Amino acid sequence: MKIFYSFLLFLMTITIGFSQSKTKGNLILENGVSEQLAQFRKRQISNVTYNLSFEIPKQKSQNINAQLALILTLSDLSQSVYLDFKEKSQNIKSVSANGKQIAIVHEKGHIAIPARSLISGKNTIEISFIAGNLSLNRNEDFLYTLLVPDRASTLFPCFDQPDIKATYKLSLSVPKEWSVLAGADVKEKVEKGDFTLYTFGESDKMSTYLFSFVAGKFNSITKKPGLEMTFLYRENDKNKIESSTDTIFSLHQQSLDFLEKYTNYKFPFQKLDFASIPVFQYGGMEHVGAIQYRESTLFLDNSATDSEKLNRAKLIAHETSHMWFGDLVTMKWFDDVWMKEVFANFMADKIMNPIFPKVNHNLQFFTAHYSSAYAEDRSLGTHPIRQHLENLKDAGSLYGAMIYNKAPIMMRQLEASMGKEAFQKGIQKYIQKYANDNADWNNLVEILDAETPLDMKKWSEVWVNKSGRTIFTDKIEYDSKNKIKKFEIAQQAEDKSGNIWPQVFQIGLIYAEDVKVLATNINDKNTVVKEAEGLEKPLAVVYNYNGFGYGVFPLDGNNLNYISSLKDEVARASSYSNFFENTLIGNVSPEKAFDCFLKGIQSEENELVLRIASNSLNTIYWRFFTEEQQNKVQKQLLGILYERLQANLSANIKKTLFGLFSSVAYSDSGKASLYKIWNREVSISGLKLNEDDYTNMAMNLAIFKHEKADEILEKTRTSISNPDKKKRFEFLLPSLSKDESVRNAFIESLKDDSNREKEAWVSVGLANVNHPLRQESAQKYIRFSLDLVDEIQRTGDIFFPKDWLDNTIGKYSSKYAFDEVQRFLKENPNFSPILKRKLFMATDLLFKAQNIKKETE
Repeated sequence: MKIFYSFLLFLMTITIGFSQSKTKGNLILENGVSEQLAQFRKRQISNVTYNLSFEIPKQKSQNINAQLALILTLSDLSQSVYLDFKEKSQNIKSVSANGKQIAIVHEKGHIAIPARSLISGKNTIEISFIAGNLSLNRNEDFLYTLLVPDRASTLFPCFDQPDIKATYKLSLSVPKEWSVLAGADVKEKVEKGDFTLYTFGESDKMSTYLFSFVAGKFNSITKKPGLEMTFLYRENDKNKIESSTDTIFSLHQQSLDFLEKYTNYKFPFQKLDFASIPVFQYGGMEHVGAIQYRESTLFLDNSATDSEKLNRAKLIAHETSHMWFGDLVTMKWFDDVWMKEVFANFMADKIMNPIFPKVNHNLQFFTAHYSSAYAEDRSLGTHPIRQHLENLKDAGSLYGAMIYNKAPIMMRQLEASMGKEAFQKGIQKYIQKYANDNADWNNLVEILDAETPLDMKKWSEVWVNKSGRTIFTDKIEYDSKNKIKKFEIAQQAEDKSGNIWPQVFQIGLIYAEDVKVLATNINDKNTVVKEAEGLEKPLAVVYNYNGFGYGVFPLDGNNLNYISSLKDEVARASSYSNFFENTLIGNVSPEKAFDCFLKGIQSEENELVLRIASNSLNTIYWRFFTEEQQNKVQKQLLGILYERLQANLSANIKKTLFGLFSSVAYSDSGKASLYKIWNREVSISGLKLNEDDYTNMAMNLAIFKHEKADEILEKTRTSISNPDKKKRFEFLLPSLSKDESVRNAFIESLKDDSNREKEAWVSVGLANVNHPLRQESAQKYIRFSLDLVDEIQRTGDIFFPKDWLDNTIGKYSSKYAFDEVQRFLKENPNFSPILKRKLFMATDLLFKAQNIKKETE
């Protein structure tokens, strides 16, 4: 019976296949956009223009009626034309092709337009529909579209794949007090009662994920730092507006100027406008002509640290870089989405050099990328930079630290290996050749290969197509005169594979009076450093002295106290990072690591290096120390931090130290000190705090069970002047409650996807509930959070599944939590491989804690 049933299915599949395509083979319709469908449509369809109109009502709960007039050229009528529309069939009101009404056929998220209703050449398809809400991000008085990677089809019928670029003619009817922003300029504005109809000009050519509009109650300002730009924002803090606005415009222009010069290609679009959005899910999104940003990143006041200013500048440079890398030249398929992100990050790092001439940009690059790359690459969930993608519905899973952080490290290694001039020349050729088109990694490799003797295909095979990192070991022999006889470095992939990562980095030999720096080029499993032979035995050996190398490097076991005394900032940062990574693989005890970072905190005066030491210490304290160990060192730690805060240090250093202090000040004396600062009874000279800092202090005091927690939270709520920030705080209040039942109700409420709309808020709320001090009461929801991940993937934006896991199970280090993960995986053998990777990434420290804590105990 089973064999017969299988045979019937086989026959049905063949029959369906032949009915779908007689001349081009079987086109099997699936949910999402399969590679097969995308490739066929790329051959079938060209010259696409979307004429779109949306009628946006005053009430968030009301439907948005919309119209589409799609103009396209067809060269193949062997199949129907399939438009993607991932909404309910009821949302489609009518469909016509070339002026004739046709039946609505909507299956698996696709609207079918039969070939008999179409002609070879130019066609017009008209669809009346109700716009989908999933990616409209509707709030009471504003909305914004966010359509990456495959969400355009949740808003309107389209060909939702990156290699069918199109132009857009948009009209928006909005409440008359609202402002609007889209990819082209407004050509006509007509008031109609309580509404205003805006008609935009024809946009530049772009992929569907880059189409966008913003509408709502925004302030607007236009400036001309070079190119005229318009900025929509909702921030109401006058100090932040005054101190930030000119800088925001200037940073866009400086980024644009750099990119035009580097690429030798003029700014390619009609305009460069932008909007800041208080609840934005990401740092920014590179929509053509209408970039969107998270508002809190752009608007800084006089209390901002240099790191915060640098982060803002990098974000703006990143999104501006996308105008060339991603928007002008777009990947053919989302398996190469990493290409647009690596270039945006890589160019942003370059742009920072002239904007922040006093910043050590090699240090900035290291601190921006390495810890995040290592966090995922050392986990069981690691994957190559470039991943295969069969269907665009899974494209969101490709995003993460491998794309945003490891890929820029790879690209810097490539530039160092090729030479800067050859690399830049190759990039200019790439932009010129594929402008307003699509390209993949192999297209770029082919161009770069012609500019260098380096075997690009071999080089990229391990860096781009393989996962993981290397563990370096050394063997140093000395002769009878205490001089180096032989200096050999070996590498072994952390996953025990045979992968060898060719790379360049420096080795620092530390002597009493100076440092001998050796440039090292690693191309094989074993490398002899000839330049070291005959040199005096050093006091210490510092690997990755310039922070270029990628992997875990040997530690000088005889001298672990040298790091804080290194004069080179990058060498200190790299050494602290390497010390932490060695701790995670069991080469250093958490006690020794804690002492090393504590020593660094007492002397470090570079903000970026201090952040590495501070974050590492915080992780050791909360994730790998037992409660007994925490109690043993907490008083000393708080004392050292408070004393350092009284010293004559820069505001940047004090802000970083205070962040660490407020995160561990849960003892009675610590809470008392923190409360006095929050209540403005005590002022620390040189420590600049703003409203957001006081809000965060209030949240910590609530989690630390301060006796006046309710009063603190209410006073904080009433003092928040920004209405958007007040809504955020009110959303978070249940997660801060001292009442366990209230916190439980908050978690339970997240089963309803409408309560997860503000994803950034949800992540903070989850972190509050799952704080280490609350895990005994919260751990009963570990399984709940794991069971919900599949739905989170379906309904959330691209970063939310990982954020959800990071702030639930990812906060734990207990045996109980570890066992819960094992049970979940055992009981769900068909759990999505994509989500399993995310889970392993989120639980990397949980898994490592089982061994580290066991050894401690």
